[in-house]
Amino acid sequence: MLRAGLGRRSRCCGGLWRSPCPAAASGSARALSAASASPSPGSGGGARSGDAPPAGASNVKPLDGVKILDLTRILAGPFATMNLGDLGAEVIKVERPGAGDDTRAWGPPFAGTESVYFLSVNRNKKSIAINMKDSKGVKLIKELAAASDVFVENFVPGKLAEMGLGYEDIKKIAPHIVYCSITGYGQTGPVVQRGGYDSIAAAVSGLMHITGHEDGEPVRAGVAMTDLATGLYTYGAIMAGLLQRYKTGKGLHIDCNLLSTQVACLTHVAANYLNCKIEAKRWGTAHGSIVPYQAFKTKDGYIVVGAGNDHQFVTVCKILNLPEVSKDSRYKTNTLRVQNRKELIDILSTRFSEKATTEWLQLFEGHGVPYGPINNMQQVFSDPQVLHNGLVMEMNHPTAGRIAVPGPGVRYSEFAVSHPKPPPLVGQHTVEILKSMLGYEDDAIEELLRTGAVAQHEVR
Repeated sequence: MLRAGLGRRSRCCGGLWRSPCPAAASGSARALSAASASPSPGSGGGARSGDAPPAGASNVKPLDGVKILDLTRILAGPFATMNLGDLGAEVIKVERPGAGDDTRAWGPPFAGTESVYFLSVNRNKKSIAINMKDSKGVKLIKELAAASDVFVENFVPGKLAEMGLGYEDIKKIAPHIVYCSITGYGQTGPVVQRGGYDSIAAAVSGLMHITGHEDGEPVRAGVAMTDLATGLYTYGAIMAGLLQRYKTGKGLHIDCNLLSTQVACLTHVAANYLNCKIEAKRWGTAHGSIVPYQAFKTKDGYIVVGAGNDHQFVTVCKILNLPEVSKDSRYKTNTLRVQNRKELIDILSTRFSEKATTEWLQLFEGHGVPYGPINNMQQVFSDPQVLHNGLVMEMNHPTAGRIAVPGPGVRYSEFAVSHPKPPPLVGQHTVEILKSMLGYEDDAIEELLRTGAVAQHEVR
């Protein structure tokens, strides 16, 4: 039976940054996080080398003790909650019994039977399989929300409200909740009922219009940058929501969406149109406002060079042994170089084609000009700086075995993002969560399993 009701978390300081109570008033949010539960070693085996915290520092993480109820699928939401999990949050991933997250079926490639796509964005999470079409499943979501600090979802606007799980519904039983919705287009407006995938949002927002060869077709970016940027906006917004709750004692609703994210990320391209009515175009690897700033074909590959100021341009000309170009009146300033782009790029391209990429890399080394090769994946993960930065996380997955994924791109002086837990199987932690978070007894859990309201994956 359920031992604790929906109000079990309403006590003062029941969760990190829940409300400004005496402990908070005497200091900072750090004091609250330090008092919350210490992180337990991850069951996922080893992490990248060099991840131990500095000598004398504890490995208390900023989100230790924060519980996140994650109803998201695909990429933007899971990417956001994975990053929160890296910072110590306990992420409870709610999935459909059986199929689970859509990306579990996205492949090949697969690691054993597990989608590598899914594995890449779901570490440091627990999975509970709940049938949300069952009234008992809806009741469980409400109980989990009352016991959580953050509720994240990416359903079409209005869908959860129809089930009694919208923000206004959850707010009644969990006024402390930071409720974050991720959609394609927002919560209101003429097209909010449309589904939102990265490629469609990239198209509607204009990102595809400005991506591709200058005289070629629109091109999708190699990874789902709109989804990933939305995930990062969501990650930051949830952190802001927790801080806001710490200051006010109240929860709030956060609206994140793919379209708004990508339009915001158009930055100077959008500003060019808004202020000067300059229609954007595709530039390939080049830049509309800086020359040279692009990839150049070498004898055996490519090198990317960027001269962001006049001094760097003179240096580039010296490296290329083209002193007369740096003295040419047509190229004296960046504005002139942009105006005379074609002639200058033709000269530089001819010179770059005369040597191999490694020769150019050696010549550019140490001169203070930004440059680099265009690497394939094998070259990326052999790059000395990538290796030094420890950007690969390794874990032992219960069915896929040893797996490796890219880790977070941020390091902290006082704690390490280490010992990651492997991405879960569908419903791997169902019974554990029902017992530890909601206090359910064995007979009640057996009844939920028997009726199909929940499912438990047995790891062999």
